[in-house]
Formats: sequence, structure tokens, C-alpha cells
Amino acid sequence: MRAVVLGAAAGGGFPQWNCRCRICALAWSKDPRAPWRTQSSLAVTSDGESWVVLNASPDLGSQIRGTPELWPRHERHSPIGAIILSSAEIDHVAGLLSLRERQPFDLIALAPVLTAVDANPIFAPVPARRIVATASEPIALPGGLTADLFPVPGKAPLYLEGGDPQLESEAGETAGVRISAGGRSLVYMPGCAVLTDAVRASAEQADALFFDGTLFSDDEMIRAGVGAKTGRRMGHMPITGECGSLSWLAQLPVSRKIYIHLNNTNPALVEGSPERIAIEAAGIEVAFDSMEVKL
Repeated sequence: MRAVVLGAAAGGGFPQWNCRCRICALAWSKDPRAPWRTQSSLAVTSDGESWVVLNASPDLGSQIRGTPELWPRHERHSPIGAIILSSAEIDHVAGLLSLRERQPFDLIALAPVLTAVDANPIFAPVPARRIVATASEPIALPGGLTADLFPVPGKAPLYLEGGDPQLESEAGETAGVRISAGGRSLVYMPGCAVLTDAVRASAEQADALFFDGTLFSDDEMIRAGVGAKTGRRMGHMPITGECGSLSWLAQLPVSRKIYIHLNNTNPALVEGSPERIAIEAAGIEVAFDSMEVKL
């Protein structure tokens, strides 16, 4: 099984188009320590022919063009046989609009996510066969892969959350995805509000884990002067601080542990920063566009 990171950044990408915070300023200046990243997405295959994409980021068109394995091989063709959504957030579904040219594929998600997508008529032209996943029940995918989706604590998409959102809902608005083949598996969780026993158990069974690395510290955006929300308010647990993910991941018996979905304010985006050094010292990697993981 082979996974390619199509995009490693959170919504807005890195650098974010309208931000010149301390971290984005390094990227805009083309500092080699802060390479640009597109919005979070992962492509997986077990046979090298058929691919499954996890989350359709707004950058999906350019991500496909930058990944030769995903190029068409004759007049009307795509190696992408399925797209799996972990949530209905804009940065996870907007890329579906780049796939509306009558190319069939399967669109797989838990019921609340597909309901949110289908409620918006802008997605009606997308010619995908909708498959509602049942939590933790395997789904056969193209190329010999198997997927199962499981709820993780999170919230409804920003455009549906209302005035008093439930921030740690486990009703299926946010999911983790396990992809398996040949007795090996990877787990993809780009959003997770809090660690639960179920999240821990799902991660411990993986050979590789891509986990929510949105913010290094919970109040990071506030201190940077670019936002008013904490990471937890946005449905993302921080890497450090009280109940952060770093200490847990450091002890996790998984061979590859990788932070993905990094916000543009996260100092771990900068190679050689104290924050990156702390993460790497704990045996954890930071995802970058075109990163490959082979299992």
C-alpha cells in the first residue's frame, strides 16, 4: 500500500492568501525552511493503478496536475475510483466541484456528511455514486483496498454549526478513515476535537497514522493576531498544552506518526524551529505536499 500526501495544510493553505503572520511571512519570502503547502488531502493505492482520495480539498485540481499517478491515461479516464470525506467542511468538499466533467467515481462518507453535501445544489452536477458508510463496517474500494469510517469527536461544518455548536459531537459530522490492504492499514484523522478511548483504540491498530496537527498551541491564532477562536472552538485539539496530542502520540506504538492539516500559523511548518524539533524528537513527522508513505 502506498499513500501520497496531496496537501498537508489546513483550510486556506500555506501561506494563506490573505495572511502575513510571522509564519506566513517566511513562506511568502520563499524561505526554504517554510515550503508552500496546499490544503489537506491524501491519495492511496495498493496496485498503483486505482487510487482513492481522502478529502476533496479546494486545491484538488492542482494537486491532480502535480501528481502524475493521478493523470488520465486515455481520452476520458481517471485513476481516481473513489473519494472519501472525513467531514463536510469547505476545505474537504470544495474540490468536488473540480470533478464535475461526467467522470464516474464513488463518493463515500458517513450519513451526516453526505446529507450536508447533497443539501447544497451546487454539488448536483458532480457525477459520483453516493455511498453512505456505516460506522466501522468495511467498504470494498477499487484496487483491492478496504475502508472503514468511524466517528471522532468534532462539530458540524462552519456553515451549519449555528450559534451554540456541539464541539465534541460523535454523531458522524467528523470521521476518521482506516484504509487497509494486505494486512496493513493507515488511519487518517485530519480533525479531532479530543482524545477518547475509541480514538486511541483506532489509532493503536494502525501501521501509519495521519493525525490532526492544526495548531501547535490552542490560542495560537489569537496570539498571532489573526483570529478570535481557539483550536478547540474550531473542533481541533492542539499539539501541546493541556490534553494536547504530542505526549500521546510520542507513546503510541505506531511505526509512522504524521501530523497533517497544519494551520498557516503553526510554527511546526518551519523546518528547524523549536516546535518542529520538539515534534521530531518525539518520533513524529510533519507532512508536506508529495510526501510518500509505503506500507
